[in-house]
Amino acid sequence: MARIAAVVLAAGEASRFGAPKQRLLLPRVLERLHGASVDEIVVVEGAHTLELPPPSAAASPSVRTVSCPEWRRGPGASLRCGLAALSEDVDAAVVLMADGPNLSSGSVERLVGEWRASGETVAASYDGERGHPLVVGRSGWTDVPDEGLRSRPARLVPCDDLGVPGDVDTEQDLRGL
Repeated sequence: MARIAAVVLAAGEASRFGAPKQRLLLPRVLERLHGASVDEIVVVEGAHTLELPPPSAAASPSVRTVSCPEWRRGPGASLRCGLAALSEDVDAAVVLMADGPNLSSGSVERLVGEWRASGETVAASYDGERGHPLVVGRSGWTDVPDEGLRSRPARLVPCDDLGVPGDVDTEQDLRGL
């Protein structure tokens, strides 16, 4: 069976938030990912050093951080660092943001299932709009532009029934969750 990894983008400066929001939000995102069928998780850090929460006794899969010195270039630079750090036998990556604390493990499962069935790049959609997570096979890992994969085509998979993962940019966004 194809091996799936998750790449959590957490390298940004969080200037609009005014503090390293990923330190606050990452534990919840990782908790949600532990409910999904991914074989490994890589968290990409950049502007801020991150400490991973201690693993629980039943924690699976393994989680590790990778530093991205070029994080200022954009989310694509962070994604390239994360993809390069994945094990050689990983066939596809679930790409998600550390500032989406309401991520549903069900949306990850749905997207992985769609990727397994089609082999196409797939992205969650909410109200018909492309969002996160995104699943991209190894063949799509080349030439990732600095702005990320948003400009690349992806088949949208409706995930409205599972809830929007959120996008915390300000303290007000956090209070709204």
